[in-house]
Amino acid sequence: MKTEDFIKLIDELRALSKETEWVEFKVDNNKPDEIGEYISALANAACLHSKDAGYIVFGIENITHAVKGTKFKPHEEKIGNEALEGWLARLLNPRIDFKIFEFTYQNLPVVVIKIDPAHHIPVNFRGESFVRIGSYKKKLKDYPEKERKIWQKTSGFVFENEIAMKHIDADTVLKLLDYPEYFSLMKSSLPSNKDAIIAKLIEEKLIQPAGPKYNITNLGGILFAKNLGDFENLSRKAVRVIIYKGKNRLETIKEQQGGKGYAIGFEGLINYINEKLPTNEEIGRAFRKEVKMYPEIAVRELVANALIHQDFSLTGTGPMVEIFMDRIEISNPGRPLIDTLRFIDHSPRSRNEKLTYFMRRINICEERGSGIDKVINAVEMYQLPAPNFVAEEDFLRVTLFAPKTLRQMDKDDKLRACYQHCCLKYVSNDFLTNQTLRNRLNVDASNYPMVSRIIADTAKANLIKDYDPENKSRKYAKYIPFWA
Repeated sequence: MKTEDFIKLIDELRALSKETEWVEFKVDNNKPDEIGEYISALANAACLHSKDAGYIVFGIENITHAVKGTKFKPHEEKIGNEALEGWLARLLNPRIDFKIFEFTYQNLPVVVIKIDPAHHIPVNFRGESFVRIGSYKKKLKDYPEKERKIWQKTSGFVFENEIAMKHIDADTVLKLLDYPEYFSLMKSSLPSNKDAIIAKLIEEKLIQPAGPKYNITNLGGILFAKNLGDFENLSRKAVRVIIYKGKNRLETIKEQQGGKGYAIGFEGLINYINEKLPTNEEIGRAFRKEVKMYPEIAVRELVANALIHQDFSLTGTGPMVEIFMDRIEISNPGRPLIDTLRFIDHSPRSRNEKLTYFMRRINICEERGSGIDKVINAVEMYQLPAPNFVAEEDFLRVTLFAPKTLRQMDKDDKLRACYQHCCLKYVSNDFLTNQTLRNRLNVDASNYPMVSRIIADTAKANLIKDYDPENKSRKYAKYIPFWA
């Protein structure tokens, strides 16, 4: 925030009523828990009042709004060994975005915490949600009518429709968004005049008219920003690629953060990742050639999925690709909306339908339900260990593994390979058998008992089942997924 913008903001906040529920004035505060509770209360109050943000202002007297200055230095505060800002972010759920600014106002130090409104659900701190009632902070559960209103408002939140940048002129819109690349990706001719370009961007809901000026939507910014850093609320959604020296995170070789919007930067991102991946040497009849260790289609699909299925309400984090000596980990914020065991057969559900639809239109991601199938099929063709899909409370991580022999695989590797192979066969109107799994794992026919044990273990884990339980011949047994 520029100094002149900060001064204008403080002037506007001081001019507000003393009972404004989405702004709190304080002189000093050294109680971290109380600050966390106020962030919860103001995020929920901003949602209730349809405000763009809530604010805690330190250095301004609450009753008179007189400027007193503050001794509070948030960037120097620590709780144990943890910085205050990180501590607060960790204890807020969901992890909404808030920013701390320290400036001089009327020659006195003033601190402002700018807080995003609640989006998907009411914001809580340490498991308790708060709200402002007049000038007082109260527990939200004691005001069920306000809690109900917040749930009603947050249920209609659509990330793509929110505003990334407000009230800018047409020239600034065209400066910030890579509109020629939009027309190129859409395979359309570039209009000859500015008005026609602006009209098309409005039609696609990449921007909105706002009187004589325009707003850039989150959809427009996240897809076509020349530099995501120009957009305060989108800058942390840039993709990070980290390359490590070994099999752990102890030594980083290189870290790169993308700057472009997803639509215009996707091909460059995929090319960069593929350049950094290890290769194997393949010996042909006449010459040697290097081939990538991982199938490019698998990397492409998984990165695309990380972009389009992330939970944008989880702030301070974005999609990440980590490259190790023995694996690639691709992660995104947000727990998936369907069970990871159903990724292969189930049509994907996305929080971001407009973003997903646009990415399909420009052929960055696949039609519904076919992307993960292609990942598993490519992994099997390369005879790699089965990918691992891990869903935690606020993120999804997918791991692609480097080649392993069957003896190098642990039991979980074998169960995943058997289950995913069974799912892939089923969605192709076929069945898992001992022979198909031997082919998948590159096992000689003479070692069929080893594969039979893998199938038996997978069935015991309730991941697959007999297609025909009445058939007593194990040699010709067929298997289907547990959900079939």
